[in-house]
Amino acid sequence: MNLTQLRRQFPALMQNVAGTSPVFLDGPGGSQVPQSVLSAMSAYLGYFNSNLGGAFFSSDKTVELMADARQAAADLLNAPSKEQIVFGANMTSLTFSFSRAISRDWTADDEIIVTNADHYSNVSSWQQAAEDKGTLVKTALINEADCSLDMAHFESLLSSKTKLVAVTYASNTTGSINDIKRVVELAHTVGALVYVDAVHFAPHELIDVQALDCDFLACSAYKFFGPHLGLVYGKREHLEGFTPYKVEPAKDVIPGRWETGTQSFEALAGLIAAVDYIAAISELDDSHSRREKLAAAFAITKQHEMTLSKHFLTRLADYSRIKLFGINDVARLSMRTPTFALIFEGIEPRVVSEFLGKHHICVWDGNFYAQGLCKQLGVLDTGGVVRIGCMHYNTIEELDQVFDLFDQLLKIN
Repeated sequence: MNLTQLRRQFPALMQNVAGTSPVFLDGPGGSQVPQSVLSAMSAYLGYFNSNLGGAFFSSDKTVELMADARQAAADLLNAPSKEQIVFGANMTSLTFSFSRAISRDWTADDEIIVTNADHYSNVSSWQQAAEDKGTLVKTALINEADCSLDMAHFESLLSSKTKLVAVTYASNTTGSINDIKRVVELAHTVGALVYVDAVHFAPHELIDVQALDCDFLACSAYKFFGPHLGLVYGKREHLEGFTPYKVEPAKDVIPGRWETGTQSFEALAGLIAAVDYIAAISELDDSHSRREKLAAAFAITKQHEMTLSKHFLTRLADYSRIKLFGINDVARLSMRTPTFALIFEGIEPRVVSEFLGKHHICVWDGNFYAQGLCKQLGVLDTGGVVRIGCMHYNTIEELDQVFDLFDQLLKIN
């Protein structure tokens, strides 16, 4: 991977802000976007802006665009069919919508499981659906040592009453990756469905919904170099079997029966371009399928991201006043994304992010809607954590700039 050439594709990375090049380490909150995505969205809006079903060229183009976007998403997730991809405004809105449909037949005798590892889009949606039905909600804890899901505790919560398990593929706060295949296997032994939040995981590793055997998986394009757009994969029997809330005239066939209102077609154009951008990192020719290119591309970016993680963790070990939540063992880099949750002794997280922000280093602070995780770690009421989040376009030199600023900050506090 030629990192210099890759970075040149991102206008944000090439800009000058107050005489300096900004450093974007805010990827877990939303990635930067390559020019190919911007151009695709602009071209659709400029020449073909229409709706579906018209008897004219721009509507035909929109129908074609939507089919192409479903195929791109299916290739990204290895869905058996593009008809098993549902689009929406964002992952949170889609998950609330799915939670209402899936919970229609829940009762007070049923149970569901959510986790402390999750962003609350995959917690509150299910908690509120359960509350409407009087269904019991159980919460699986995390292992505080590495912030992964406590599998023993999770397994102890399962029972014949469990209707659904909502779980994250990787923590959006600490980067810890969970064993989703094992979660699915355990849940299916009691007949429970599994709804996977892959929002944070999707930019970092190849997803294979068929290998996971999950019932649903959700992610967001703006986390993998695309526009604000949510998508959900569902097993065909579920997409056809559950009854969604929809307007009466809308066709009752998948996947459209799950898609309320007019879609953001320009975002779908951007989604296609984002998936193709990732695939192009492989540098494989067109004798290979898009899925093959994606697999090769993620292998390349994963290796670079592990290099970034090793460098970050190695340097961080020299700072006694900075505590890391999550996996800190360089021998386990494959079990984390390059996302790091930190607290500084005697310095509030907001003070850290503001100091870095003044030097045009973009990072986040807070709880990132991972309320259960931050509560279990004891940081919910003290400002949460500082989150340093790398993407494949980041560099070791950028991380060194961060540590130089850590040195300055710690000297004056």
